[in-house]
Amino acid sequence: MTKKIHFVVLLLLLIPFDSIAQSNKQKLPPNFLFVMVDDQAYDALGFYDRYPFLETPNMDRLAREGANFTNFFVTQSLCSPSRASFLTGTYPHVHGATQNKGQLDPNWKKYPSYTSILQQQGYETAMVGKIHMAHYRGKKHVRPGFDYWFSFIGQGKYFDPMVNENGKDYREKGYMTDILTNKAVEWLKEKRNVNKPFNLCLWHKAVHGPHSPAPRHSNIYKKEDIPKPPFNTHEENFSGKPEWQRIKAFSSKYEKYQRVDSLPKKSWPIREEKTKKMLETLIAVDESLGKVLETLEEIGELENTVVVFTSDNGYFMGEHTYSDKRIAYEPSMRIPMLIRYPKMIKPGIEIKEMCLNIDMAPTFLDLSNSNIPSYMQGESMVPLLKENKEVAWRDAAMFEYYVDDKYPNAGPDMLAVRTERYKLVDNFLKDDIDELYDLKKDPGEMNNLINDSEFDDVENNLRNTLAKLRDKYKYNVDRDWWLRQVVNQSLK
Repeated sequence: MTKKIHFVVLLLLLIPFDSIAQSNKQKLPPNFLFVMVDDQAYDALGFYDRYPFLETPNMDRLAREGANFTNFFVTQSLCSPSRASFLTGTYPHVHGATQNKGQLDPNWKKYPSYTSILQQQGYETAMVGKIHMAHYRGKKHVRPGFDYWFSFIGQGKYFDPMVNENGKDYREKGYMTDILTNKAVEWLKEKRNVNKPFNLCLWHKAVHGPHSPAPRHSNIYKKEDIPKPPFNTHEENFSGKPEWQRIKAFSSKYEKYQRVDSLPKKSWPIREEKTKKMLETLIAVDESLGKVLETLEEIGELENTVVVFTSDNGYFMGEHTYSDKRIAYEPSMRIPMLIRYPKMIKPGIEIKEMCLNIDMAPTFLDLSNSNIPSYMQGESMVPLLKENKEVAWRDAAMFEYYVDDKYPNAGPDMLAVRTERYKLVDNFLKDDIDELYDLKKDPGEMNNLINDSEFDDVENNLRNTLAKLRDKYKYNVDRDWWLRQVVNQSLK
């Protein structure tokens, strides 16, 4: 017996230590790097070639080495509601943060974030960047579900911002994107527990307005020409569209709107300087992504890390003459989504199924072998990442928007249902029309078919589908149900 034990020990000694360490690392649950940009158009990436001069080599790398989701949408196209949906896996009407409001956090107790669940599973978690929910200071600013916290109130500022690090408020010198990048790298290298898997949320202020590029990138696109948007949507005159859209098109001058059936077409380029500044601001984000990927490789964690890159909502870049987001057109609803994880995802795949921001939390939990709580309304995208062709996936998606008291002209309350071919938008207005688009024949959503009798059956089917989705997701027309509870609790 003794000789056998000695023989086994001798064999173990002959196995290189690196091999044992590598074998153990293969069994570890994956780490997560979740990078989010603010207000990035889904096609404002170098590899889409919408802007021939735009170079985003690190974003392009994720698409080349991982999965590119070509039909990824938010459930509401607004900062705080969308971010809360990413964290909780629930619609805004469920988690409660239905608008950008200084008093509003989602209901963390009833709907814990996926990061809180990962903590319970032994993960170390960090938030570095924009949370954009209730405007707390001091220790109250640190949200549940994070071991390390570096954030700021509201939109923050690009230069020399006030920040909050683990409950301490102070001013940090520098450019916001670089500050966040350095904090993320510092945490990865020096502050985390290296014996635990990690989840790092690196959520940028950029490229939110006022678009302010890093000084090193200022005016690099000054002499470039901005191409017209796809499908010539800049030629929009809003004929056959709801009246509220013509009012919205007046922007800050909406109060001077006089009722007309259409508006004059605007000449291109539209908001050229704004677009250039936004794209210049994006360059530092791409540099940031490259620096963090390089850090992961340096510490030996890149191949065991699921890298996610996305935006909290889409953004109009002159389509339909608009800027901003919020409403149910494709440029507003659709976001970039790139995921790299070589242990599971084949390089360069495109995933065309309709996915939503509420799918992200259950996907993280599935990848970490954690149980997905029943309150989460999204679906794990792991079968899609594995290219499982047999998986049954949604064939219709619901989008919602609640009127914003600060920007009442931005759009009314609305619910939209989107299928592979059609989109119906219910604007809840008795004195205005709804919208219906054939996305196959009219991908730019220029021709509203709502009053075309040939599409009555299509409209009825979509309304029935929307009614089912309202029931499935327990839609609540009351925007302020959670706000009232929060205000009442603060008065006690």
